[in-house]
Amino acid sequence: MADPKGFLTTGRETADPRPAGDRVKDWNEVYDNRKLLPIIGKQAGRCMDCGIPFCHNGCPLGNFIPEWNDRVWRDDWRGAIERLHATNNFPEFTGRACPAPCEQACVLGINDDPVTIKNVEVSIIDKAWENGWVTPLAPERLSGKTVAVVGSGPAGLAAAQQLTRAGHTVVVYERDDRIGGLLRYGIPDFKLEKKHVKRRIEQMRAEGTRFRTGVEIGRDLSATKLRARFDAVVVATGATVAREVDAPGRGLGGIHAAMAYLKAANKTQEGDYTVSPLDATGRHVVVIGGGDTASDCIGTAHRQGAASVTQLDIHAPAPSARPESTPWPTWPNILDVKVSSSHKEGGRTLHRVNTVEFVDDGAGNVRALRLVEGKRDRNAPGGFVPDPSAEPTEIPADWVLLAIGFAGPEREGVVEQFGLDLDRRGAVARDREYRTNVDGVYACGDAGRGQSLIVWAIAEGRACAAAVDKALGGPGNLPVPVAPDDRELTA
Repeated sequence: MADPKGFLTTGRETADPRPAGDRVKDWNEVYDNRKLLPIIGKQAGRCMDCGIPFCHNGCPLGNFIPEWNDRVWRDDWRGAIERLHATNNFPEFTGRACPAPCEQACVLGINDDPVTIKNVEVSIIDKAWENGWVTPLAPERLSGKTVAVVGSGPAGLAAAQQLTRAGHTVVVYERDDRIGGLLRYGIPDFKLEKKHVKRRIEQMRAEGTRFRTGVEIGRDLSATKLRARFDAVVVATGATVAREVDAPGRGLGGIHAAMAYLKAANKTQEGDYTVSPLDATGRHVVVIGGGDTASDCIGTAHRQGAASVTQLDIHAPAPSARPESTPWPTWPNILDVKVSSSHKEGGRTLHRVNTVEFVDDGAGNVRALRLVEGKRDRNAPGGFVPDPSAEPTEIPADWVLLAIGFAGPEREGVVEQFGLDLDRRGAVARDREYRTNVDGVYACGDAGRGQSLIVWAIAEGRACAAAVDKALGGPGNLPVPVAPDDRELTA
């Protein structure tokens, strides 16, 4: 193990984010991870190398966390990146954009602050890039088999990299103008600067993965032709159908889906626009939703210079301590997890409220929201029970962003073209080997799992690649396979 007494002698310490007043003036990452290096060795030394490391179970990738913690404590950074890359293709993504379920499962966290696993992870990969240790790993021989990957988000990229390294000829199809999917257009720069995505793509190109942008299956290339060209097809299109708010006035101007808003902001940072076509400057912004996407919208609105930012969450405020309903090592819905850096930049959050009407300004645009108080109830219509004694209230809103989750992959295009079956949740149905009802077609990531975490997308991409490799005559032992949950297997 690392320092045998580290968990007793060293407290948890993390690098502070850049001051809120400074960071809202630019789009650079909130955290300057270079400040972590002076403290990260001792933080890694807090790892107890438990007999049963529950952090492995907390991480969908099964990362060898105690092993790379030990190597960092011993200043063996080269060994640390080798153990980290053994299970995770893109630790610079998870080290920045993953909520770190591994930390909530840390054994030290039972009665103390858990190890700063996420900070150690990002420090390892940043140091590896800095020292030139991340190099292309081209296959020694080609299998003669071909695989198409539809979608270039974290699941698609992970599957493509694994299959390329196994010797298969892999082509990634992306309908957008740039590779990266959610990583490129769904996550703002202040959480994940796109230089990290770009250099991984260049590594994959050097390994032999081929990329085709601006190609939409069903519009530019039929599923029939795609299936005829390739020995296998991996569907990794994500879950992009946004959930809606069913309330009068929904069709008014100024109401936008969160991902359309974030994509426009990211394309502006790429240089496609001088000013975002969906710009919140000077507006009273209301973000409906309580998850990560809502948080990203809040941070984006701050940087665009919104007049005010209000978040609406139908849930009650999260408790400060782990509730009995989510005991260790499960993922807790606590205040420290729910409050992001974006929330600390300003604005307010209203809890236990639901939108019952978008109010017209008389010119076809929204000017306010009419809200009602109540409580969350998944069994009630709309998942909310209004308080019968509470009167509806109005708040100003001339820019509304809907960030209430996603209902699965789009039906048009890949799903309809291939004739893929869907499960009861609207995701692509697949078996434990990621096979769909169509021979030779597989599904992974949010397309098959439903809306989930970036770490789950990478884990599923790796596991799906193993299944495809095995079906194509390979050993199929690329990663430790991750099987879909039982609830995901049937429609």
